[in-house]
Amino acid sequence: MSVIQIVCAVAVPLLWGYQFVAIKVGVTEFPPLFFLALRFLAIALLLVPFVRRPMRRQIGPVAAISLFLGGLNFGLFYVGLGLGSGTMSAIAYQLATPFTVLLAWPLLAEEPSLTTSAGVVLAFVGVVVLAAEPGLSAKPLPLLLVVGAALAFAISNVLTKRYGPFDPLMLMGWSSLLTVPQVLVMSLLLEHGQLASLVTADGHGWLALAYTIFIGGIVGFGLWFWLIARCSMGRVAPFGLLLPVFALISSVLFLGDEVTPKMIAGGLLAISGVAMTQVRPGARTS
Repeated sequence: MSVIQIVCAVAVPLLWGYQFVAIKVGVTEFPPLFFLALRFLAIALLLVPFVRRPMRRQIGPVAAISLFLGGLNFGLFYVGLGLGSGTMSAIAYQLATPFTVLLAWPLLAEEPSLTTSAGVVLAFVGVVVLAAEPGLSAKPLPLLLVVGAALAFAISNVLTKRYGPFDPLMLMGWSSLLTVPQVLVMSLLLEHGQLASLVTADGHGWLALAYTIFIGGIVGFGLWFWLIARCSMGRVAPFGLLLPVFALISSVLFLGDEVTPKMIAGGLLAISGVAMTQVRPGARTS
């Protein structure tokens, strides 16, 4: 990976890590799935009028990506985050990285190198150390929902790589448009108070929604899709293990969480593991 690609790959989990705080704030002001529907509707309205339509051969893959990345990944994650701990959700979501590396092996013929595998393991050990921090225990249901979201995100990564390269803004705009009815139907079936929340939500809720639209959504996923198109999943996916490090930092800065030695150790292990994955290219890179 080039220097600019590495910088972008670090920027993505940083933006998404801080997004955990925004989502946690947002789902206290709006029903979680309705909040998600607003997010995708706004992204679609901002992008679809200005990007080209998917080619005929891209329609199926874009629809599949919208299902796994939008409906399943975000739907399960927002509900799980709304029910459980933000920090634990950030940690559990890191299963997306080993899921992605494992799926890329048979489906993309990207066999990870020994160094890459060791780096993923080391970074994941760091995540486990973070998860072992007292006070971060989670109820089973929210945890299972977030793990399901991680698997759906991994599948969407592989689909994006296998059927791409896609124009990042085209993929984001049209997959968001296709995601809106998915999450809106789920919201209508499972939630209540959607219209009332539009009136009662305060400035923090709307600011949180804006962050998920522009920073976590358009900028974060725009960079992520750009990286997937240019690098192997074995090189890109491990950077996702930095997400809980940034999520913890954002929790300390904005939610008043305390820094402990175990958090520092886990963060250093995760960062070291990600750095190790970049020492040598995998067996197959693009």
